[in-house]
Amino acid sequence: MRSYELQRHGSRETDPMIHYQLQCSQGHGFDGWFKDSAAFDAQAGHGLLECPLCTDTHVTRALMTPAVPKRERALPPPVAAKPEAPAAAEAAPVASVVGQRMPDQIRAVLQRLRTEVERNCDYVGEEFADEARRMHRGESERRGIYGEASPEQTESLAEEGIEVARIPWLPRADG
Repeated sequence: MRSYELQRHGSRETDPMIHYQLQCSQGHGFDGWFKDSAAFDAQAGHGLLECPLCTDTHVTRALMTPAVPKRERALPPPVAAKPEAPAAAEAAPVASVVGQRMPDQIRAVLQRLRTEVERNCDYVGEEFADEARRMHRGESERRGIYGEASPEQTESLAEEGIEVARIPWLPRADG
């Protein structure tokens, strides 16, 4: 896994959110959380919503069935969605979570994360821990960096108060 230097941001309590089932014009379904209906409308109207599978920005709310329990009985437990079968031409190894195939939406998000990290951060390779320390001490310009770090190096950085994150480094979507 790659490590990524993060700046600390203050946490704040969040307001309740509304969950919508969303769908792009290509028919891909995914979830979205919004402050309210107006927030969804504003983001969709400005093309700010994007399908995690195909990056289509023509996103609408999908038809949702409300779960209304009868007084006599409780709601049935939710049924887990079956993962889609992998495409025969899929050349990259498929990452897994606890022995199961990683869902396409998660893989797409992680591939997009990799692209953003590579685009906006400096690769420092095996020097990751040393460069993170130099930045922390003010000896080097603060910037986003990524590279390799062992679990021991990552733990040592955390003990020194240097925030890092380990992210799954999936193969590029384009090859």
